Amino acid sequence: MARGWESKSVEMQMEERESIAVPPGNTRDDAVLQRKRELLELSRKRLLHEIETATGDRMREMKRRALQHIESEIAACTAR
Repeated sequence: MARGWESKSVEMQMEERESIAVPPGNTRDDAVLQRKRELLELSRKRLLHEIETATGDRMREMKRRALQHIESEIAACTAR
């Protein structure tokens, strides 16, 4: 008799899980895109710091170009 109650409890839990709707906009693709954007923002902060501390003009210019690329990637993620 105890086994019957346990299996019904498991069935109820499975039904509850299935009945919970995923909020709109919370798909796997959205999560991947959000994570990519967060990583790009971290790269942007790092590059800004490196530009401030760069000693050579060539290095500073290279970091500025990398920063422009990162900012265009961020804009592409935001536009989606």
